[in-house]
Amino acid sequence: MPRVAELYFKTAVVFFIVGVMIGLNMAISQDYSVIGAHAHCNLLGWVSMALFGGYHALNPNKAERRIAMIQYYVYTAGVALLVPVLYLMLKGNTALEPVVALASLIIFAGVLLFAFIIFSPKQAAITPSAAPLR
Repeated sequence: MPRVAELYFKTAVVFFIVGVMIGLNMAISQDYSVIGAHAHCNLLGWVSMALFGGYHALNPNKAERRIAMIQYYVYTAGVALLVPVLYLMLKGNTALEPVVALASLIIFAGVLLFAFIIFSPKQAAITPSAAPLR
């Protein structure tokens, strides 16, 4: 499995754990004010990253390109910034709204990079040519 695919699956599981913890906290406290952070963590972290990992696992030629790792780092940084800042903003710290906006733009950049990967031409596998038979 390509390295970027494995990284995406591992990171997705981390966000899944965090999302479930946020959900448990909401259920136990009966305070659902942070449901937006819970949803973003699960959808952008768990679901989207698992889908990214699946795509790269099925397209190893594209996964080995440098742009794939750049896209992983950009997208992951955006989600890792967004989830806690959105959580705190929804808890009442409205001063964090610009940081939420910034994180959203970083995530969008990661999405655009993934679209670039998807729509870029498939790279041919490098195979040695056979020696001519004599």
